Amino acid sequence: MAAPDVVWKGGRFGSTSRPDRWWISPSLVFLGFGAFIVYATWAAFQNGYYTYGPYISPFYSPEIFGSSPHALLGGKPHWFPSFLPFSPALFILWIPGGFRLTCYYYRGAYYKAFWADPPACAVGEPRKVYLGERSFPLILQNFHRNFLRLSYLVWAFLVYDAVRAFFFPDGFGIGVGTIVLVINVVLLAGYIFGCHAFRHLVGGSLRQISDYPARQKLYECVSCLNGQHKKWAWASLFWVGFSDIYVRLCSMGIWHDWRLL
Repeated sequence: MAAPDVVWKGGRFGSTSRPDRWWISPSLVFLGFGAFIVYATWAAFQNGYYTYGPYISPFYSPEIFGSSPHALLGGKPHWFPSFLPFSPALFILWIPGGFRLTCYYYRGAYYKAFWADPPACAVGEPRKVYLGERSFPLILQNFHRNFLRLSYLVWAFLVYDAVRAFFFPDGFGIGVGTIVLVINVVLLAGYIFGCHAFRHLVGGSLRQISDYPARQKLYECVSCLNGQHKKWAWASLFWVGFSDIYVRLCSMGIWHDWRLL
């Protein structure tokens, strides 16, 4: 049975008796998450400067269709509508984007920061009725587990990209970009493998998890990552954006990729 609507009986929007600076946290989330969305959208439509040597931007990987040597199925497909801007990122970026937007942590973060629902604990919000996630568009949050499964496939390709980043035209080596891409997959692993939904898939559905020693051990590992889910979420968000910037600026000749080995 669906829960009844909860009527909010607080004061006007923003009213509170809290003496602390409660608005700092939602403001930082708004600026940080908003800046990433703007940059990622801009980068996705550039269709250029997303590869450099063995490196490929995580925004464009896996490159299903494209003009670089990383493309799996060749160039722009003939069936792609001519009136739409083409970019390899558009075929893949919706998966990690959908995963983050439906993430349990990010929901709480952007609900507060973007539409003040509520802006903070014990702070007045701009609406009087709580509708929950039972109608469009918030009912789409239920697809989080589907995005989780697809994100593991994308992560596997990013691991391949990180390994490939060790192999230059003149042989094995380590560049600054190599380290950037390796750090990227490590931070993303901490984020997606510490996901609340993955924790449930591993052991949350079991009546007695101690009857399954292997799954219990995995559950404990996931729980350890899940305890720092917020930190993994923001660290991986920042680094995936920086990884794109690094590859882009190297490709444009603005930055030089130093070879360490």
